Amino acid sequence: MTGQPVVGMLPHVYELLKSGELEQANREVNAILQRDLENDEVLYALTGINYWTDKQKKAMAAATAFEKGESLIAAWKSFVPFMEKQGGRNESVLYAFKHGIFTLALGFYQSLFREDGSQQDPELYRKIGLCYKSLGDYEKALHLLEQARDGDGGSPAILAELADCYALFGEVRSAKVLFREAFFLGADKVELCYLESEIIHRLVDLVSSLGYAGNLLLEWIPVYGVLYGVLNVKRELRALEFGKLKQTIFSLESELRDSNEDAKANIVPRLINRYFWLIDHYVNVNDDKARINEVLLKIKLLDMGVYAKYTI
Repeated sequence: MTGQPVVGMLPHVYELLKSGELEQANREVNAILQRDLENDEVLYALTGINYWTDKQKKAMAAATAFEKGESLIAAWKSFVPFMEKQGGRNESVLYAFKHGIFTLALGFYQSLFREDGSQQDPELYRKIGLCYKSLGDYEKALHLLEQARDGDGGSPAILAELADCYALFGEVRSAKVLFREAFFLGADKVELCYLESEIIHRLVDLVSSLGYAGNLLLEWIPVYGVLYGVLNVKRELRALEFGKLKQTIFSLESELRDSNEDAKANIVPRLINRYFWLIDHYVNVNDDKARINEVLLKIKLLDMGVYAKYTI
């Protein structure tokens, strides 16, 4: 590649990264740096190579194929924030790493997959589906994530991944139902770092702009999802679910009374979200309006701003 301009050498580096060939990519990048020591894009790529060289070494030292895959997937959580701190976002570089890492992780997970049609651990289905989704194969991802849901329909992480995949596939209504369900069952179990669809990214950005982060961000997402009409596709509750909802609300109300301010901050949005579900149920079954007004008053006492937006 001698004599090639630096910009013409970078696509070859990206292809190496997409294939997970970090050592060769490292050699190529260092060769480029000898010709252009201050090229920001090359330095950015080198930062990523150094990050993944260490993470890949740790992953390979794990005892089982599943643990190797888990190590790589877990390392992805902190990779993008790490790169943004180092030098913003370069989508070409990030995509190359993403393709390489998720392809490698997929190989580990697939080595455990049985083709005989027998039921397997839902988490294995989820992780294989996640890898296919991250690599852009939404059809395969949907198939695997549906199998994951068949095995564990109460997993917020599985439902959120499935919702994300439906959104990327263009099935927005299904995505809205599943996202609402996932955040209802356990907002703190949803892994935002793996979600890619525009519908959820816009909502996350909106709630982040209000000053929420971390766990609080997760808990407020379903509340503002309802207030801004994003998570507006609803379903009827079965009798057993309604009983469980009432029980959960009672427990959260008791917890709120007995908690310190830090704990209350997380309980309030969790409770408001459940009040929304309760109101939806009362509306669906044409219950006495007095019951709805009673729940609205509870929302008003918890957060006047939410109450005002909800009742406009």
